[in-house]
Amino acid sequence: MVLMGMEIPIEAVQRQIASGIDIIIHLGRMRDKTRKVLEILEITGYEEGRIQMHTLYEFQEKGSSHGKVRGSLVKKEELQKKEKLLAAGY
Repeated sequence: MVLMGMEIPIEAVQRQIASGIDIIIHLGRMRDKTRKVLEILEITGYEEGRIQMHTLYEFQEKGSSHGKVRGSLVKKEELQKKEKLLAAGY
């Protein structure tokens, strides 16, 4: 609210987002109307004009049963900034 009306470069905003968010959990609605965690991403920084992130877990569908979507989260990569989260008590 303090900065309302101020012209802030988009790069500065993106850098603030990259430094203030560690993990993104992407929820989505499936075709059976249930919500599932589809992806868990780690924000690793800001480089070359882009917020850098990598996928930790990704939902992989394993078919459907009686109209219900079935599947599970599959680990894709290791957490890169583990020390930061451990220092914060996670």
